[in-house]
Parts: sequence; C-alpha cells; structure tokens
Amino acid sequence: MALSADQLGEIARIALAAPTLGEAIAGVRLALPGVRASAVDAFDMRGETPALRIGDRDLFLMHSDGHCWSVTPDPLAAHGIVLTQHT
Repeated sequence: MALSADQLGEIARIALAAPTLGEAIAGVRLALPGVRASAVDAFDMRGETPALRIGDRDLFLMHSDGHCWSVTPDPLAAHGIVLTQHT
C-alpha cells in the first residue's frame, strides 16, 4: 500500500480538526478505510522522526513486512500511520 499526497492531506485535515487523538484516529479510519491508523503515547515514538507535525500532533508513516512494523519516511512504502499527541 502507498499513501498519496491527497490521503496525507486528508489525514492532516482530520488530525487538526479532531478535538482528541482518539477522535482523530476514528476520523481517519472512517474517511480512509484502507489505511491502518493507530494512536500511541508520544514517549513510545521518541527518537523517531515524524513525517508531519500537525499542530500538537505528530504523524508517523508506518511500514510492515507482514510481521513487524517500522517507521518509514516514504509514503510509497507506508502501510499505515501512527499519531501522537504532545502534552
């Protein structure tokens, strides 16, 4: 799977508009049902570079080899996203 510029724009729009991180994830899942979306604590992503900073949220592109997940900078290699919230 790959994430297009339009999909990333939609994810950013949803993440900015949603009042909570949980609602942002629910909105992404509803708007883009083929995109795997999860929220994790920002601490869990320490040391990783977000693909986008969206207000007080970070978006990480995630790649899977079918077993393990890893952060990728490449939207064409992304199988899903992770959002975090800055406190």
